[in-house]
Amino acid sequence: MLSTARSEGRRLAGRHRNIELGLLALAVAVCLAGHVDADLALTGAMPHGLLVHALALGGLAGAAHLAVRRFAPYADPLILPLGVFLTGFGLMLLDRLDVSYKAVHAAKGDYQKLPAAPSQLMWVFISVAVAIGLIVLIKHHRFFQRYVYLLMTGALILLAAPAFFPGRAEDFGAKRWIRLFGLSFEPDEFVKVAITIFFAGYLMASRDALALAGRKVWGLTLPRGRHAGPVLAIWVVSLLVLVFERDLGTSLIFFGVFVVMLYVATERTSWVVLGVLMAVGGAAVVGTVEPHVHGRVEAWLHPLDIYKEHHDPAIISDQPAEALFSLGTGHLTGTGLGSGRPWLIGFAGRSDFVFTTIGEELGLAGVTAVLLVYLLLVQRGLRTAVGLTDPFGKLLAAGLSTALALQVFVVVGGVSGLVPLTGKALPFLAAGGSSLLANWLIVALLIKLSDSAGRTALEPAQPGPEPLPVQAGRPDRSAAPGGPATGTPPVGTPTPGTPTYGTPTPADPAGSHAPAEASPFGHPPAPHGPRAPNLPFPPNPATA
Repeated sequence: MLSTARSEGRRLAGRHRNIELGLLALAVAVCLAGHVDADLALTGAMPHGLLVHALALGGLAGAAHLAVRRFAPYADPLILPLGVFLTGFGLMLLDRLDVSYKAVHAAKGDYQKLPAAPSQLMWVFISVAVAIGLIVLIKHHRFFQRYVYLLMTGALILLAAPAFFPGRAEDFGAKRWIRLFGLSFEPDEFVKVAITIFFAGYLMASRDALALAGRKVWGLTLPRGRHAGPVLAIWVVSLLVLVFERDLGTSLIFFGVFVVMLYVATERTSWVVLGVLMAVGGAAVVGTVEPHVHGRVEAWLHPLDIYKEHHDPAIISDQPAEALFSLGTGHLTGTGLGSGRPWLIGFAGRSDFVFTTIGEELGLAGVTAVLLVYLLLVQRGLRTAVGLTDPFGKLLAAGLSTALALQVFVVVGGVSGLVPLTGKALPFLAAGGSSLLANWLIVALLIKLSDSAGRTALEPAQPGPEPLPVQAGRPDRSAAPGGPATGTPPVGTPTPGTPTYGTPTPADPAGSHAPAEASPFGHPPAPHGPRAPNLPFPPNPATA
C-alpha cells in the first residue's frame, strides 16, 4: 500500500515536470514573438541574431528545468516558467529601447546611445547559473537556518556600506550603489534576501513571546511593551537607511517584510496596525526634513509643476509627468510594440520607467497581463508557505513572496503616480545585474521550498514503529486518554510537559468557550487563554 502511494506521488511529480517543460517552451516562444514584432515595427526587418538569442534563452530554460527535474522533482511547476517569461520579456523590452536610444542619442554623444540588452543578457546567464547552483547544492531549505545570524550580520554591513561610497550614489539621488574596481552593484537587493532568512529564523524562535497579548486600547489588543523591542529596532534601522542613504524603496520593503512575517507568525492584527502607523509616521517625518525624500514627495503631489515657468529642477523632476503621458498614450491596447515613443523618458531603458514602455505600447491590457504574472508568482510562493509544515520554511516562503510583491508595488506605484518614486528596479524587467541576480535567488529558494511542500503532499510518510507490549502493573501510555488500559489517567488530567488542549484554564474555569476555528495553515487550533496564543504553528512544549 505504501509503495503504491509512493509510486503514485512520483508519477504526479513527473507530470508536474512535463507541465513545467511545456510552459517553459510557451514562455520562450512568446518572448521571441515579441522580439520579432518589435524589430519589424522599428526597422522593417527580422532582428539580427534571433537564432542565437533563441538558443541562449531556450538553453538556459532547459538547463534550469533539468536541474529542477533532478534535484527538486516535487517543486511547483509554475515558478520557473514565470521567472523565465519575465526575464525574457525584460530582454525584449531593453532590446526594443536600445534601437530607439541608438538612433536618437547618437548625435548627442551621451552614454544612453550604448545598448543595455547585451549586458543584461550576460547577467541573465550569471543569474540563472547561480540559481541552478543553489538548487543543486542546497539539499534542504533548513540549511540556511544554521546561519541566520551570520546572514544578518553580513546584511547589515552591506546595508550600511553605500553610505560610505560617494560618486555614482550622488548622481542619482539615493545612496544605494557600491563602486569597486570600475564595477557598481546595489547591495540592498541581496540584503532583502538575507534579511528575510534572518526574520524567518528569529520569528520561529520568538513567536510565542511575540504573540502574547498586552493591553487593549480603543478595541485593539496591543503587544506587551518588552516584546515590541525588536519591531522598534527594525523601525529605527529602516529610518536610518532612509535618512543616511535616502533610499525610500529599500526602507519600505525592509520594514514591510518584517511586519508581514510578524503577522504570519503570530496572527495578531495589532502588529500590522502598529507597523503601518510606525511606517507612515516615520516616512512623514523623514519626508519633511530630508531634502531628497521631500523632493520625491513634491514631485508625486505636483508632477506637472515641471512645466511651470518658475520651478526648481532640483526638486521637481520631469520623469513623473512624462510617465503619466506615456501611460495615457497607450489607452486600452497600446500603440503596438515598437510603435510608441517611450524613449522620450530619460533613462527608461535603465530604470524603473521601463514599465511605461509596457503601458504605452501594450496598453492597459498589457499592463494587466504583466501584473497578473507577478501576482501569480507571488501566489505560488504563498501557496508554498501554506503547504509547508515546518515553521522556518513557512515564514521564509511567505517573506520572500512578500518582498517580491512589495518591490513590484513600490515600483509600479511610483511610475503610475500612486506612491512617490522610490528608484527601485522592477524585478526581472529593468536593467541591472544586482536586481536580476537577487530575484533569481528568490526563484531558486521558492523552488526548493515548494519541493519540500510537494514532497510532503505527494509522498506518504514512513510508518512509525509498532508500540511495545504493555507489561503487567504498568500503565499503557500509548493508549488514548480515558482508554481501558490500566493506570491511564482520566480524561482532562494533564501530564507533565504536555499542553492541555481543551481543558479548563484559570481564565475560563467552566470550559465554556466555543471551539476555535481551524487554522488556515492546516494545524489544529490553539487553546484559548493568555498562556496559549493562537498561532499558525504547533505550540512549543518548552514554553507552553
